[in-house]
Amino acid sequence: MPVALALSPHLDDAAFSCGGTLALLARRGWQVVLCTVFTATVDNPTGFALACQTDKGVGPAVDYMALRRDEDRAAAEALGLGAPLWLPFPEAPHRGYGSAAELFGALRPDDGITEPVAEAIGALVQSLAPDLLLAPQAVGGHVDHVAVVDVIRRLAPAEPIAWWRDSPYAARDGAPAEPFRDRMAALPEDQVVLTPEPLAAKRAACLAYSSQIPFQFGGPDGLDATLARSGTVERFRLQGAVNVRPPEPPAAPA
Repeated sequence: MPVALALSPHLDDAAFSCGGTLALLARRGWQVVLCTVFTATVDNPTGFALACQTDKGVGPAVDYMALRRDEDRAAAEALGLGAPLWLPFPEAPHRGYGSAAELFGALRPDDGITEPVAEAIGALVQSLAPDLLLAPQAVGGHVDHVAVVDVIRRLAPAEPIAWWRDSPYAARDGAPAEPFRDRMAALPEDQVVLTPEPLAAKRAACLAYSSQIPFQFGGPDGLDATLARSGTVERFRLQGAVNVRPPEPPAAPA
């Protein structure tokens, strides 16, 4: 059974960006491993880190990341995947990034996150030996997305990579930041055309992240509008010999 490893910066990025492709791969006989990098619970958050929780309507007494991990588990189930993996690293607001502007600025010189993340992802890739990696292009420029791209480029894995366009940033009006635009533009582009079943699985997975839908999309109607703008396709930049459109499995003998 071929293995695909999706490396999601946050607990929702992969589903929002390429959930239909993950569902399609699973339905066509792949083992799809969904791994999120920044998932650690940080006790007693304050300041901007706490605001990133309360502006989603989640009170300070709630273990916000535990709630989000539960949402991720439900999303993986909606996509037809096995139990997701969670790496134990804190999100940027818990690493000293103190404003929205900083979240979408440059990586801080004192942010030492790339070294331990590289070690963890390197060990995971070595253990799983995936046939395909799926990862973000860091469209939007969020520092956690940038850190994941930096780590993967630094590791230079032999496995082929399908770099997804980060949603919802890529679907918003205007020209989102693309810190790796030139590097990604040098790679061939391909798209996966989704049939109704994986499209429905993607929508269900996105809705599983109920703490994020109002903030990111304005509610379920906004999610549906974003999905409609994307149409029935998910687009990737391809590195290596990548096939993001696997054939249907052979029919069982009559």
